[in-house]
Amino acid sequence: MKENQYVCLENCPHYNKVEEAKVKEPTRNQILSLSNMFKLFADDTRLRIICVLIKEELCVCDLCEALKLNQSTVSHQLQLLRNSNLVKYRREGKQIFYSLQDDHVERIISQALEHILEEGKK
Repeated sequence: MKENQYVCLENCPHYNKVEEAKVKEPTRNQILSLSNMFKLFADDTRLRIICVLIKEELCVCDLCEALKLNQSTVSHQLQLLRNSNLVKYRREGKQIFYSLQDDHVERIISQALEHILEEGKK
């Protein structure tokens, strides 16, 4: 690959396109929130928890068993996911059941996985 393969060879910005792109750009706070959300997805334990919760609401004991992790690890990761509004919980007697906050979380993960599977076919 040539070094300038991904660089414009002449300096002629398309100002109308630049202005249109700037209007669509998220705010600084939105970018920071998005960055923090993707940091949460970057941890394999949290991602495994999310993937299991896509299929079904589970209590902490069920998550520990499904993922072969100890309760301390699962509880810590669930707290981070809860604080970021990626998972929610409900209490039933002495048990706490976890599920995804909404279908947006499932769609993010499903689309990312679909992208990975498509890339593998190329």
